Amino acid sequence: MSELEQLEQQVLNLPPQDLAQFREWFLELDARMWDQQIEADLKGGKLDTLIAEARTEFKAGKAREL
Repeated sequence: MSELEQLEQQVLNLPPQDLAQFREWFLELDARMWDQQIEADLKGGKLDTLIAEARTEFKAGKAREL
């Protein structure tokens, strides 16, 4: 059994309260990692094209409210 399979089995066997606590921790971890990736992509210039396109559309009046 792989390490991932072992981890999956452990998660499946958690009592409901522990699973809820694990879920909360994991969602916070995932969000933090996502934020770090976006920040790295921004600093690395990977979002420059998308930002430029958005600014062009906004200036042209093509932006829409969310």
